[in-house]
Amino acid sequence: MGWFGGYAPYVSVAQRRRNAEQQAHKLAKTGRILAPVQPTGRAIATTFWGKAWCDHLENHCDYANRLPRGRTYARNGSVIDLQVRAGEVLALVSGSSMYTLTVQIERLPADRWAELAKDCSGRIESLVELLQGRVDKGVLQRLCDPTGGMFPLAKQMTFHCSCPDSAYLCKHVAAALYGVGHRLDTQPELLFTLRQVDQRELVRHAATAPFATDSGAPAFADADLGDVFGLDIDLSEPIALPPAVPATRRSGPKPVSKKSPSAYVLAVLGEFPENECSVEDLFDWQTGSKRHAREVLHQALTTLLEERRVARVVDGHGTEFWAIS
Repeated sequence: MGWFGGYAPYVSVAQRRRNAEQQAHKLAKTGRILAPVQPTGRAIATTFWGKAWCDHLENHCDYANRLPRGRTYARNGSVIDLQVRAGEVLALVSGSSMYTLTVQIERLPADRWAELAKDCSGRIESLVELLQGRVDKGVLQRLCDPTGGMFPLAKQMTFHCSCPDSAYLCKHVAAALYGVGHRLDTQPELLFTLRQVDQRELVRHAATAPFATDSGAPAFADADLGDVFGLDIDLSEPIALPPAVPATRRSGPKPVSKKSPSAYVLAVLGEFPENECSVEDLFDWQTGSKRHAREVLHQALTTLLEERRVARVVDGHGTEFWAIS
């Protein structure tokens, strides 16, 4: 049902903020874990992926007339909970009342994802650099292409909000969309989760790409290796190769639990291939009687993440990994 006269009663920014804090407090008392959007300055997003998401909304989704008020809501802390999952965004937004909303986003088409992986082949050295936006400019432009990149088109998103606003995109949904940009500042891997693709495939594709010449042909495709290296190579007989050794964790003494939690986390990450592992690996790696609790390890990881000493990665199956930045 709409409001009298067709307009909602005016609620000041200060009152909306107080309402949001009160509602958050009530929900927290019920045991619900909230993930609010709380920008600390005028800018909602400050890192590459966060700003790229917001730029895409403002420049390529035809929502310009509905976004400004949503931006204001996001800035003043009205988004008291934002959950980004595979293919959907769930949020609670405080306005003249408390509203529940859902944003459904289609899976990135398989053919587009395959094209992205092909175009980025051999150009991404590590997952951490990708998530931090520190890769080749051409790769970033390709991934952020407004029609063929990672970001959803307007027609690929559907919205539902419990507010009485009859507009297709209300200010509460707009606030949640801006909230996604803010969340990508600290959890850029959520963009890949949202589009239901595995960002590791870009790095794996890079690792398996053949070395190519400037002309684009694989290096040594037609060359005689003996001529190239000045060696007399007999290729008539098969070459016996040593048996493959399965990848395992590095050997060596395990970190002792008497280290501070942060130091322990960094030490354990350094023991794993590619310097990354899950929280369960961190916990199970401990020996001795003084084992850090999972909550303590989580707090240490959060601190290291804020200090940009580690990065959080979620694969396409929802498994959480942590890596040294």
